[in-house]
Amino acid sequence: MRLTTTLLAGGLLLTLTGCGVAETAGQVGNAASTAAVCADAVRIATANPDLTNPQAAADRAHAAADELTGLASKAANTTAADAINGLATTMRETTVDDLVRTPAEWVQKKADQVAALTKACTG
Repeated sequence: MRLTTTLLAGGLLLTLTGCGVAETAGQVGNAASTAAVCADAVRIATANPDLTNPQAAADRAHAAADELTGLASKAANTTAADAINGLATTMRETTVDDLVRTPAEWVQKKADQVAALTKACTG
């Protein structure tokens, strides 16, 4: 009876330890996934628009918004996903007028959101 109890206890311990390892591996995988998503989001968001052609720059911002939205859905970290979605909204709402009349404000807003994204990804 003792041998059976010992074997059952040992099996239970191995099962619980295995679950812990799998959970830790999942957390590491999620962190790696979020890091990759964040790196892609920052790369997309920091691409320099050609402000000499405001229509093309606005079109590129809209395309970037679509890319960012897709990335946000892949982020395991909801804080990072929220930051990516916020940035995507700014890019989606970009107008030619923004780029012609207030380009510095537009660039500053985007830079602030990239900083918030970076913080969300590293925090």
